[in-house]
This record gives sequence, C-alpha cells and structure tokens, in this order.
Amino acid sequence: MMEKREKAIEQRVESAHLKRKAVDLRGSKDRSAEREYSVAARLRRGERAAAEELVDMYYERIYSFMRGVGHGRHISEDLTQETFLRAWAHIGQLRNGRALGGWLYRIAGNVSRVYWRKQKNRKFASIEHIERAANEKAEPEKVSQYEELARLQEAVARLPWKLRKVIVLHYMQHLTIVEAAEAAGVREGTFKSRLNRALQILRKQVS
Repeated sequence: MMEKREKAIEQRVESAHLKRKAVDLRGSKDRSAEREYSVAARLRRGERAAAEELVDMYYERIYSFMRGVGHGRHISEDLTQETFLRAWAHIGQLRNGRALGGWLYRIAGNVSRVYWRKQKNRKFASIEHIERAANEKAEPEKVSQYEELARLQEAVARLPWKLRKVIVLHYMQHLTIVEAAEAAGVREGTFKSRLNRALQILRKQVS
C-alpha cells in the first residue's frame, strides 16, 4: 500500500514538473517572438542599435549554419558578416517581424550559394574534422565516434546545395519543419520532399 501511495505521489510530482516545464518553454518562446517583432520594427525604422541587437541574437546561429553547409572557420566568419551587411542593406524587404529568423536564414543561404558558385572550379572544401588537443589520448570508442561523425559530415558536404541546406536547417539549426521551410523559402511539402531525398542519400553513403 505504501509503495503504491509513494508511486502515485511521484507520478503527480513528475506530472506537475512537466507541466511547469511546458509553461516555461511556451513563455520563453513567446518572449523570443516578441523580441524578434520589436527588433524587426526598429530595423525597419533604421535604428542602428537594432542592427547590433540582431547580430547579438543571430550571429552564432548564422555562423553555425555556414559551418554546417561546408564552409571553413574563416570563410564562415566572413560570410556571416556579409549576411548581416546584406540584411541591413535590404531591410526594406522585411515585412513581418515574426519572419525575422527565416528572412535572415534566406539571406545567409543566398550568400553561401553565391560563394559556392564562385568556387565551383576550385577544389571543394569539405567540412573540417573535429579537432582534438594534441596531447589528448583518444579512447578507441571516441575514435570510432569521431570517424563516424566525420563520415556523416563529409556525406552532408557532398549533397547538392538544396538538399544540404534542408539537413542543416532542420537537424543542425534545430528548426521545426515549418520554420525551416520558411527559412529555405519553399513550401512545407517541398521541404519535406527534399529532406526525405537528402536522408535517403545519406543513409546509402554512410551505411
């Protein structure tokens, strides 16, 4: 009887914790959306402080996107900076504050695609392998994980641009299908179709 009662109490506590967590997540998302709407409105008014805030909000995410689609560190830094410069230059195209992230990712995608187009006659630069400290002794299991991750990174880097982008947006940038489709500038169905094709190719190459 005591065990059942304790189990019931644990379940109620866990349920209450999950509910509070869900409320916190919703609140955090609402605050983030409000901030984006505010920043977008100030950007459209030409406020320099809003441009700085935009960089603070998205620099790491855009840099991560550039790394994810196959650019090296220095190139990713340059292209990230170019993304924000282009965003400021074309701020008049931003119509809806709620679409701020998607709009910025579309600009980043265009900046990256133009770079790859210019580099098409040069040797393709694959995603760099994970670096480890020179004095670190890698355990056999870790070596295996590094090698597996490196193969996956190389496979993603070899995907056609449109398929590479959907993988990066959804799995590396952790955008939902709806958010990622908006960032890619395509319909949700088109995004899902490209995602499925990309995953099929990756399964064949990595397995």
